[in-house]
Amino acid sequence: MSATTQAPVLFVSHGAPTFALEPGLLGPQLRAIGQQQEGIRAVLVVSPHWQTRGEVRVMATAQPETFFVYGASPAELYTLQYPAPGAPDVAQQAYQLLNAAGFPTTVDARRGLDHGAWVPLYHLLPAAKVPVFQVSLPFAITAEQSLALGQALAPLREQGVLIIGSGSMTHNLYELAAPGSPIEAYAQEFATWVRTAVQARAMAALSRYRAEAPHAQRAHPTEEHFLPLLVALGATGENEAVRVLEGGIDYGVLSMESYAWGVQ
Repeated sequence: MSATTQAPVLFVSHGAPTFALEPGLLGPQLRAIGQQQEGIRAVLVVSPHWQTRGEVRVMATAQPETFFVYGASPAELYTLQYPAPGAPDVAQQAYQLLNAAGFPTTVDARRGLDHGAWVPLYHLLPAAKVPVFQVSLPFAITAEQSLALGQALAPLREQGVLIIGSGSMTHNLYELAAPGSPIEAYAQEFATWVRTAVQARAMAALSRYRAEAPHAQRAHPTEEHFLPLLVALGATGENEAVRVLEGGIDYGVLSMESYAWGVQ
C-alpha cells in the first residue's frame, strides 16, 4: 500500500454462521478483494455480536480466540479456527480516536473474535496472517451516532487499517425459510432501497431508514445488524464510489448484499 492510498472499507452481510462453510455468491467476491490487498496493517471489525452498555470497547487482545456462539449448527463449524493475531497497538489508536470524538471508550484485553468478525475474514483473508481487532457496538447507539463512530475511526485507513462493518442487509430471523425457498418481496424491496441510498450517499435518508425505507421494521425487527452499514459508510470519503457485492437472498429473507469502498 503506497503512501497516497488508504485501506478499503467494507460492509459485509455475514449471513448465517454456515456462511463459513457455504460461501455462496459473496464468498468468492470477498476472496478476490482480499487477494488485491497488499500492505494492510490490520483489520478493524464492528460486529453486532459484540454489543456493550454505556461505552464503546476496543479489543486489545494479543492473540484473540475464535468464539463459537451458534446454537444448533453443523458440527463441522465448531472445528474451524481463525488464528489471526490481535492488534493491540492499533487498538490503542482507535481508543484515542473514539475518546477524542466524544465516545466514552475502554480497552478490553480479553475479548475474542465473534463470528461476525471471523466468518467474513475466513473468506476475505483466509491465511489469517493480518492482525485483527474489534470495536464494540453500544446497545443504545443511534443511526446518526453510528455514522459518527465510523467517521471517528476513518483516520486509521491512512495507516493501512481495513475497516469492516459486519452485519446483514436484512435480518428477520423469525421468517427464515428452508434453503432454496422463494424470495420474499419485502426483503428485495428493502435491499433495493438501501442500495439506491448508499450509491447516492443519502446520509439523512439512511439515518431515518426505519421511517423511510420500505418494510424497514420487518427487514430489521431490531437494529444491531443494520447499524454496522452506517459505521462503514461513516468511514468513507464523500467522493468515494461504492462497489456493490451481489450476494443474493438466502433462506427466503436473508439478503447477503454487501458493499466495498476503495477497491478496484
